[in-house]
Amino acid sequence: MRIGGGIEKPYHNPEEWYQLVSQLGYRAVLSPVDHTASAEEKRAYLACAKEYDLVIGEVGAWCNPLSKDPSERKKAITYCQNQLALAEELGANCCVNIAGSRGEKWDGFCEDNDSEETYALIVDTVREIIDAVKPGRTSYTIEPMPWMVPSSPEEYLQLLADVDRKGFGVHLDFTNMINCPERFVHRNQFVKDCFSKLAPYIKSVHCKDVVMEDTLPCVIREVMPGKGCLDYQQIVKHCDSLGENMTVFVEHLPDYESYKMAAGYVREQAVLAGVRLP
Repeated sequence: MRIGGGIEKPYHNPEEWYQLVSQLGYRAVLSPVDHTASAEEKRAYLACAKEYDLVIGEVGAWCNPLSKDPSERKKAITYCQNQLALAEELGANCCVNIAGSRGEKWDGFCEDNDSEETYALIVDTVREIIDAVKPGRTSYTIEPMPWMVPSSPEEYLQLLADVDRKGFGVHLDFTNMINCPERFVHRNQFVKDCFSKLAPYIKSVHCKDVVMEDTLPCVIREVMPGKGCLDYQQIVKHCDSLGENMTVFVEHLPDYESYKMAAGYVREQAVLAGVRLP
């Protein structure tokens, strides 16, 4: 496996980008450009990644292809298609988005997200994105969320079957699916189940941690790896079993130093677990 994450510092060219990546100790990277970059920029960053043996794990396509506003929905679908095409061009492990929301907040809870109509729209939308690009080297993936499809490994397996496209894979964020007290209590078994059920389809992994606060009715909060209750030696073993180029990213951290600390913790746990890192 290869560990990476965000940077949260500016860069203007591949050399500056690599210096930050190197200082963070990353062997996996998020795409340093989006689809609007020039062909020259894309080639330069890709050459830099290859020169230093970095795996581009994810091209983000963060938007709402389920928006109730037709113009916004069309714009989002086009953006996803363009970002997927970029992932294909770069040879990234995946292009990742969430399913989307029928509510006002693009990544938020909405009762309509749980309807049969919305599920059918998700299936059709994922197909529309993939069919426009027909990726051969990468996959379009959906990051699980607590309040939208897929919110369990079983839902993800069903979504894979219903979309029925070779270019559709799994982006695993087990933390986002720990969305109730039962899963929190049995969190390490739940993480194990996620990997065992989804392993053949996983293209990239997000690594975070969780705590449950002693308050009513129930608050489960995301924290950086090592600040919560998950067994990270178990997690890195699961990640390592997926192959040497499986990308594992820490995320949702406020600054460069936090990313350095979180990635360092995951590396430390890998060493303790006997996992060999590139």
